Amino acid sequence: MHLTKEEKQEIFAKYGKSNSDTGSPESQIALFTNRIAHLTGHLKSNKKDFSTEYALKKMVGKRRRLLDYLKAKDIEKYRALIKELNIRK
Repeated sequence: MHLTKEEKQEIFAKYGKSNSDTGSPESQIALFTNRIAHLTGHLKSNKKDFSTEYALKKMVGKRRRLLDYLKAKDIEKYRALIKELNIRK
């Protein structure tokens, strides 16, 4: 994985309640977004890496489900998060 422990803690501190808050939907969505961006860049240079492509599709689906959950739970947090992470539906 390209993220170090400190980089993950920064993501959790920025989007979660604290740097050890790994369970909130906001922090998980931010982490998935970072991983998705990394894997997308990898697949641009390695077009035949089908196992990574499969993992990327699963990750996008997981992020989508978390976004749907957050949208149903708190629409204002959802709107703020997609605006901050530049995620478009």
